Amino acid sequence: MKDTLQNLYDRLVLDRPKLTLLMVLLATLLFASFIPDFKLDISADSLVLEQDEDLHYYRAIRARYGSDDYLIITYSPKGGLFEAQTLDDLRRLRDALLKIERVESVLSILDVPLLESPPIGLQELQRQTPTLDSEGVDRQLAAVELQQSPLYRNRLVGEEGDTTALQVNFKRDETYLRLRSERDALRERELEQPLSQHQSEQLTQLTDQFKRYSSELMVQEEVDIAQIREILDQHRNRAELHLGGLPMIVADMMEFVRHDLRVFGVGVIVILAMLLTIAFRQPRWVFLPITTALVACVITVGLLGLYEWRITIVSSNFITLLLIFSLSLTIHLVVRYRELQMLHPDAEQRYLVRETVYSKVLPSFYTVITTMVAFGSLVVSGIRPVIDFGWIMVIGLGVAFLLAFTLFPAVLMLMRPGERRKRHDITAHITDFTAHVIENHSTTVLLVTLVGAIVSAVGITRLTVDNRFIDYFKQETEIFQGMYLVDQKLGGTTPLDVVIEAPSDFFEEEELDPEDQYIPQGEAGITATSYWFNSYALDEIEAIHAYLDGINETGKVLSLSTSMSVLKQLNQGRPLDDYFMSILYKRLPEDVKASMVSPYISEDGNQLRFAVRVYESDVAMVRQALLDKIHRDLTTHFGLADEQVRLSGMMVLFNNMLQSLFKSQVLTLGAVFLAIMVMFAVLFRSIRIALIAIIPNLFAASVVLGLMGWLGVPLDIMTITIAAISVGIGVDDTIHYVHRYGEELQKDWDYKEALFRSHNSIGRAMYFTTVTITVGFSILVLSSFVPTIYFGILTAFAMVTALTANVTVLPILLEKLKPYGESGVPAK
Repeated sequence: MKDTLQNLYDRLVLDRPKLTLLMVLLATLLFASFIPDFKLDISADSLVLEQDEDLHYYRAIRARYGSDDYLIITYSPKGGLFEAQTLDDLRRLRDALLKIERVESVLSILDVPLLESPPIGLQELQRQTPTLDSEGVDRQLAAVELQQSPLYRNRLVGEEGDTTALQVNFKRDETYLRLRSERDALRERELEQPLSQHQSEQLTQLTDQFKRYSSELMVQEEVDIAQIREILDQHRNRAELHLGGLPMIVADMMEFVRHDLRVFGVGVIVILAMLLTIAFRQPRWVFLPITTALVACVITVGLLGLYEWRITIVSSNFITLLLIFSLSLTIHLVVRYRELQMLHPDAEQRYLVRETVYSKVLPSFYTVITTMVAFGSLVVSGIRPVIDFGWIMVIGLGVAFLLAFTLFPAVLMLMRPGERRKRHDITAHITDFTAHVIENHSTTVLLVTLVGAIVSAVGITRLTVDNRFIDYFKQETEIFQGMYLVDQKLGGTTPLDVVIEAPSDFFEEEELDPEDQYIPQGEAGITATSYWFNSYALDEIEAIHAYLDGINETGKVLSLSTSMSVLKQLNQGRPLDDYFMSILYKRLPEDVKASMVSPYISEDGNQLRFAVRVYESDVAMVRQALLDKIHRDLTTHFGLADEQVRLSGMMVLFNNMLQSLFKSQVLTLGAVFLAIMVMFAVLFRSIRIALIAIIPNLFAASVVLGLMGWLGVPLDIMTITIAAISVGIGVDDTIHYVHRYGEELQKDWDYKEALFRSHNSIGRAMYFTTVTITVGFSILVLSSFVPTIYFGILTAFAMVTALTANVTVLPILLEKLKPYGESGVPAK
């Protein structure tokens, strides 16, 4: 079988290199044609857990009480907020925003109902809903009301009265919601039971339709955001303006991804070309690796376009990674070719290429497979963008391996052997020095490694997932500035819904006796059928509101209590009774009810919603602890049953994703180490060698995780991948070193001499590849997305650690434990 494959390879690649290159060229052109279909997906759906029960509940709550798909514009005028010129400018800004086709409404201080400027009664409110733009409104009283009203203070107007906010609401896209709902329903059914052929076809069709429609919608949202920014630019001479909100964050993150793809792709190519020039000093050893890596990227991107596989913020650096891994593979081939050229100066090109390929194909195959396993292990994370990132890299690595052993040798076959260079360079000195250090100080090296492992283990216990979304962005970005300003002056950023249901036994009563009601049903209306909308429940609602408002981490809290305290003046300041509340509910104008009642209580009056905003910039906030505290206090101090209390909102969804990271980290690392151990055992045919080989990689992974713990760098959707990827890349060096060490040992069965020969051969290739990978990852510091910066720096550090362990700890253990035995037969 082996001879057959070798003969086939010889005939197709080495004997017909031009045919091989033609096939590669045709494949490249074919997949390049699908690059225009390559799409990005930075929607909120791509950043939440799949099959999250809280996600379904969140969508149901948003459908009932209104979407949070809106923009916030902060407006800090250079003059007084309520001066005529400022209000005129604010009015022009609002009217310009309303002209945008997809904008449904704009909520500002000009549009909200005023009840005390001057004070009015229910009859007057029914005739006209006064606003700041209405005739007869006292502007000074309006200024006081807007700054002091519990409805508007820290929501539309900051406490200092120098900043206001405009809420830009987009039209509800029914097509998008319908497609997503139908797709998710079939996905859930698929988890419970196999789908029929018709249902499977329907799911495929819906998934395709949703992808296409959501892509079009994201493009339109980007256009809308750009148009809004143009409008804001026309008003910056009169005020300081910041744009915020989920649609804007999505749009800006899309641009971050495009920036990263452009900068990292070009930057890595330029920098790595310089490194290859310095290392090998021959144009062919720059041209061949770079060309192979570029073709791998083109084919992979084309495949993603062909299957409409979306790129997210997590997978946005896949091109950088693929370029690095492709170069790593070819560098090993280059170094081996140059070694053979020095050993056999008169050899023909075919012999040199053939021996290079056959000596490296097995270790390269196993290194690629182990790296695939490392990325493939990310599928157990449960986080869609992380899962997609893993699969994308698995595909890319497969393409890179095929090209390294087809395109690279085929081009090389069309060249002459070329000039031979002496190998006495700085790399040889480094590897030789390392070999002498571990020969003379092996005990010290092992002791230092043990101390490092202990310190790392302590650091791992300090790892946390508690991180602030605002910290994902640099301070100069508009996302950071807008969120920070809203946090500081407008009552917090992150939305949290506290939803409280009526007790379950309330619905079990078949018929209510009118004599047991607070007042006759005919007069009471909703107060007779609602558990919460009546005077008896208001005290409890106010107590819950006061509790939520008193928590240090919470900012603005809005609820039925807020609205009732404002509407109380319509009853001449007297306490609200059921009769007045029923009349109020019936006679309130629809626009007033829509802004003051409907967002906080269900239509039947049996479900309450407290709209809480949490300070995202609070460094002391621990999300899970805060959510646990709220749920615990509501059930213990207020006597509510567990099933009555439900927390929802983007804070809950984001926290769920963060909390899953701990479990995902354990699962991914466990999966990758188990798979690699099996591969080591198969490759080296020895359990002892497999156990020895895994130690340096365990050390590298623990060091990088320990460092994160000591530095306080939390796990997030990017850093969760570092340990698994570091192991997957680190084992490449392990496999190459152990493979070469075994070959050198067979020459004289002298472990020390095998160490020196291995260091001065494969050790140089390991050094080159690690420097390449480290520099390549370091370029990620240019990202605008902070987790990507951490990912680049920490992965580069992990690569250096893995190299250090593989050229020190690994050979020491091989020499001391002698897993090959003394006779050349690997010990079992």
